[in-house]
Formats: sequence, structure tokens, C-alpha cells
Amino acid sequence: MVPWLGGNYMALDDSAFQIAKRWVDSLEVGGIIISVGSPYDIAAKLNTLQQRSKLPLLVSADLEWGAGMRVIGATAFPMIMAAGATGDERDAYTIGRVAALEGRAVGIHVNFAPDADVNNNPLNPIINIRSFGEDPRAVAKLVRAYVRGLQDNGMLATLKHFPGHGDTDVDSHIGLPTIRASYSHLDSIELVPFRAGIDAGAGVVMSAHIAFPAFGGDLPATLSSAVLTGLLRDSLKFRGMVVTDALMMGSIVAKYGAGEAAVRAFEAGSDLLLMPADPDSAIGSMLVALQGGRITPARLDASVRRVLEVKRNLGLFAQRTVPLDSISRVVGAKAFQDAADDMAQRALTLVRDTSGTVARLRGARSRMALIAYGDELNSYVGQRMLELLRLGGDTVGFFRLWPMSGPASYDSARVVIGRAPTVVFAMNVRPISWKGNIALPDSLARLITLTDSAKPTVLVSLGSPYLLNQTPTVKSYMIAWSGVRSAERAAGRALLGWSPVHGKLPIRIPPTYPIGYGLTVSDSTLPPPKPPAHIIIP
Repeated sequence: MVPWLGGNYMALDDSAFQIAKRWVDSLEVGGIIISVGSPYDIAAKLNTLQQRSKLPLLVSADLEWGAGMRVIGATAFPMIMAAGATGDERDAYTIGRVAALEGRAVGIHVNFAPDADVNNNPLNPIINIRSFGEDPRAVAKLVRAYVRGLQDNGMLATLKHFPGHGDTDVDSHIGLPTIRASYSHLDSIELVPFRAGIDAGAGVVMSAHIAFPAFGGDLPATLSSAVLTGLLRDSLKFRGMVVTDALMMGSIVAKYGAGEAAVRAFEAGSDLLLMPADPDSAIGSMLVALQGGRITPARLDASVRRVLEVKRNLGLFAQRTVPLDSISRVVGAKAFQDAADDMAQRALTLVRDTSGTVARLRGARSRMALIAYGDELNSYVGQRMLELLRLGGDTVGFFRLWPMSGPASYDSARVVIGRAPTVVFAMNVRPISWKGNIALPDSLARLITLTDSAKPTVLVSLGSPYLLNQTPTVKSYMIAWSGVRSAERAAGRALLGWSPVHGKLPIRIPPTYPIGYGLTVSDSTLPPPKPPAHIIIP
């Protein structure tokens, strides 16, 4: 049983921490999935729980694009589709390697990554840039490299979401998606990266809350023995641990409840039951199923043995805590940050510049309006690009919009746009659990289209590559793949003419742009300035 725990600071007598201590002391859970917090808060909290636990806890986290996804101050690479845009297996390996080193430094042992899904549906609301791309063979090569990067450096890799979440248009956090493809189709597309990851030695596979009628019935894969035992264990010969996707997600808990969902997932073939809606109910139901003969002792022993062997192989019986004084030498190290910057720059992809606006911006300093958009959690969206453009000599007016922005905010944005001869839209549209869609607000798509028809405009995507579906007439379109600092800086440097652009699309953008497309700007147009010694170019 693997319940969720926030990584934020908690006093030892905090009510939330008291609950976590009861999981360890009374329920004797096998592990924890840790969420966002500072390196020291996460490490200290995990050390305390490890010291209380009778057996070492197996600690997991979602570190898809690096430890920075959960550990504040750790290295944040762009979303992994950026590695698809470079096409370089070394980039996928590096993301895995750095995530492993930084994650193990704070006490995390299992990364619920890489995402081995083939993103072959542009309307997919939850995978998108979390996937390496659309070509199953290209994705397979990068999955293999990511797995090696993690496991060469002491952290278990997880292939998700088995047997494939790429061809869906429903968020499984909310409802139950169904993929009606034949087995031969799944075998030639969705399963290709999973086979590669298993061949590379991935220690864990995570099930998808998705129904696959090709395997019989309408059960989600998480509850299907045909998928988790018949396909994964028997056909693909996977011998590692199977973990469910979060059992509190709407497509599971709403129909089956916390207790029955846990039992059914275990019966289907799972070893780790992740994030049950109610750990007490889940464990109680498991005990009833065991005592009533629904679960056999032999079946339980098989999963327990797998988990214990993983803990032993990770060295947790010899050393289960981490030294706090070594964290600052690893987490967020300059070499790791430089690697993220380098990858972000090489991944930058110029899809369209029919008006030559990008070329003109690169050739001379300009006066422009920068309009940024992101969800409320990304409060800095556009800020790093703004700072860099101004440092480079551009005169920039700035305005930020949010999903909840109303008419008054859009009027203010139009005022900023009206004062500038050129406009850059920096749009961070990304997959967000429970949202149900991934798109620009219609009012913002209209603003971009109207602005582009009136004056030179560049649309920069800091997330989903499919924004052209809503703004098909925009004349200049660049993709930075992520809203993290390294990706924003890469886009800013490109607009200043400080660096080349040569990323290639790892997905199609219907109806015009195929996989592998991307305009090349070979040389830097203008060199970066040499600032005074006390100024650092961000």
C-alpha cells in the first residue's frame, strides 16, 4: 500500500504528519509517494518515517522531467517531448541520470517515469508533451535510454501507462477512456516502447485506468487480469513490480470504492496499490479478501517477495535514511542545470515564419509586447523570457493572462499590444490532471489571430505543440515544449539571435506538418552582450 504524502514542511505534531506516522506505525504500509517540497523538508520527513518503520519504506515520486518536478530547487528539464525534438538518446539518458542522482539524494527510490505512451492523438488531454512523441520506434529508443539513465544511477524506472494511454481523448482522472483498437494495432504501436523498456530492464510497470475491449470486457487495465497477468506477465515476460495508477482517480474509485478497487487491482496482478482513496478501507478489504480465500497466501507472498527483493537490491536494509549535509552538493548542481539549458536550446523548434518576423527580431533590437499565459500554479510564466529580452536590449511591454482572466484583463492586454509594433505571445498550455482538456481559452485564441492579422506576431508555445489547431493562420510559430526556466530562456535567446534553432517535430501537427519537420536557423545572428562582472545573464 502506497499512500500520498505532501513534501512540504510539517512539525512532528502536525495533524497531517500524525496521519503519516499512523500509516507507518499501525497500517505498516510498504511505501510512500512523496509530492512537492524543498529538498531538506522531503529528506527530513522521509528520514523520520524510515526510522519509525519496521521495514524500510519504498519511496516513489513522479519525476518525469527531472527531480525539479517535485523537489524545489532541483533540476527541471523541459517536458520529455523536448528529447523527442532533439532526437538524441543521450538527452533521454541525461534526464533519467540527473533525476536518479537528485532523487536518491533526498530519499526517493522509484521514479514513476518514463511515460512510454505514444502520443498519437492530438486531442489527448493528459499525455501530450509527457510523451516522447508519436513514432513508436523513436519513442522506444528514448524510453530505453531514459530507463538506463535512471537505473544505472540507482533509481528504479517505471514504464507507464500500460498498455498505452496515447490514443485517448478523455482524462482518466475524471472518467474511463476506452481504446477500441485491435490487438494487432496495439502490438505494432502502443506496446513497442513498453517492450523496449522491459528489454532495458525497467523495474516497474504502471497500469492505465483505460478500457481495452481487445482484451475482453470493459474493465480498466488496472483491474484486468487479461492485461496485467495475461499480456504483461505471460506475453511480455515482465518480471518486475506492477503498480497501479492512482486508485483515487475518478475512473476507478467512483465505481468500485476504495476497498474493492484495491482488491480487484491486486487480483488482476498489481504488486503496489498506489494512492488508495482511503488506506484504512483498502487494507481492511485486502485482509477480508485474504481471510475469505478470495486472495490466496501464495498470491500475496509473490507480491511481498518482489517488493522485499527490490528494497534489498536498492540497499535499503543496509541504509534507509539519507545524509542531509550532502544534499546541497547534488540537488540543483550547476552541471545539471547546464545540461537542462543545453537540451532546451537544441529542442527549440521553429515550425513557421512565413512573415519573417522571427528572422527580423533576431537581426536587430526591437520594441515589442510580450503577452504571457499560464495556469495559476505557474505564476512566473513569461517572466524569464521578459528579463532576458530586456537584458538583450529589446524594449518590452508585458502583460500576463490566466485561465480565469475576464474582459477587463483582455482589454488591458489589448492596450499593451496597441503600443508595440511587434507582439510575442508566450503560451504555457500543458496537461493538467482533472482539467479534462488542453487548449487555449477561445478568447485568447481569437486575440492571437486578430493580432497576427494586424501586425507582426510570434506565437511561442511553452507547452502543447498543437496550438496551431486553434490559431491556424498565425504566421510565426515556435515550440519550446515546456514552461520551465530552461525552456523560456531558450526561446528568449532564439528571439534575440543568440543561438541557433534546429529542433524537429516528434509529432505531426495536422494537417500540414509531418514528424521530422522544423525550420533551421543555423547560426546565431547577434552575439550575447558582455555584461559587467556583477550581472549574470539569466
